[in-house]
Amino acid sequence: MSHYRSRCGHAPGPLAPGDQVVVDAFRSMLAALGTPEPWTPGTTRPIAVRIGAAVERARPRPGDTDGPDTIAITLEHPDGPHTPHGTAYRQLGWLRCDIATTVLGMWTPAYAPLTHAAAGLDLPDPIPLAPAHYAVHVQAHHPGPTRTLLQLGPYTQTGHAYRDADRITTALTARETATAERTFTATTAPYNPNHHRHYADPYMVDLDQLLADAFI
Repeated sequence: MSHYRSRCGHAPGPLAPGDQVVVDAFRSMLAALGTPEPWTPGTTRPIAVRIGAAVERARPRPGDTDGPDTIAITLEHPDGPHTPHGTAYRQLGWLRCDIATTVLGMWTPAYAPLTHAAAGLDLPDPIPLAPAHYAVHVQAHHPGPTRTLLQLGPYTQTGHAYRDADRITTALTARETATAERTFTATTAPYNPNHHRHYADPYMVDLDQLLADAFI
């Protein structure tokens, strides 16, 4: 995806300064691809991820994992998150990323020539990564098996999920006082689109009514 200028291999004399810059950048890119700096879970530094044939800059969402193999990332322009390049870099939001197949290593500017931006292109549509949406699970814990009372999702913004989980937890605390034999929890979790029929849309329903119905 890069556009390095060609130079005749038989040209006499040393490389011109401009050509030397290109050669040095190409060597840095090969070195970065051959021996990428390993990614360390929990880091907030940018990482390099494979998007089709390209390598893109991405930033992990701290503390956001979906088991040991998947993290949430947001794709960034190779020059940094505040550099506009079309709309795709700004509107994709958080995405689920498989560590083994997608994460190349820590980001370095040597990868920049391999990005879509370097070729004057936007990111592919559709992007080959699923949205990193969230859910809230409300559960009752008996002396016996735990029972799921309610599942809310998908939340397109994690802040909304945390807000509703806190709000539900406050309501559940009052209910626990009156129902000593059971405890209740409201926790955030990754949204599973394969089980979409089990979720109530938190943006389209009356949350207080849903809670009342769940406890009937």
